Amino acid sequence: MNGLNGTRRLASPVRITLAARLGADIDGAWWPHTGSVANELPELVGVLHRSLGEVVDIRVNWSASEGQLDLDSIVTGTRSPTGIKLSRPRLMMVAGRDANVKLLVVPCKTSVALGGLVMRCAAAMPVEETVRRSPAFDTADRVLRIAQLESARWLRREQDVPEALR
Repeated sequence: MNGLNGTRRLASPVRITLAARLGADIDGAWWPHTGSVANELPELVGVLHRSLGEVVDIRVNWSASEGQLDLDSIVTGTRSPTGIKLSRPRLMMVAGRDANVKLLVVPCKTSVALGGLVMRCAAAMPVEETVRRSPAFDTADRVLRIAQLESARWLRREQDVPEALR
């Protein structure tokens, strides 16, 4: 079984948002506390167990050698030099016995203000009108739109690959 037995208080609670209705190209976001996703994965699975049932599959759209997007450099306008390819958003598909979710993985070093907005946008949660007029919201919205396109492309490729080759 992959759910946590009993409850335990975490020093760093799992930062996750899920949309009220699942099934969109992006259903929410996960914001790990560190760059070691593997170390934080058991806690994420434990939290998702409640919403998805037993977790039976997890897929990601990145390799260990790929860099992460620096969301804060997008909002401040300090993007990479011309000619350097920006990394695509990291996505994770978690399949449970009862439901599946497609999560945008927020880079761990993202600022609290921007990370919180990305999390809210990814889960289709309300955002105050004054915040909607900020550069941080524009960045969060842009990141979400790019993630939605990447999700649709990635999952279409996944469906085209025979099960035996995955």
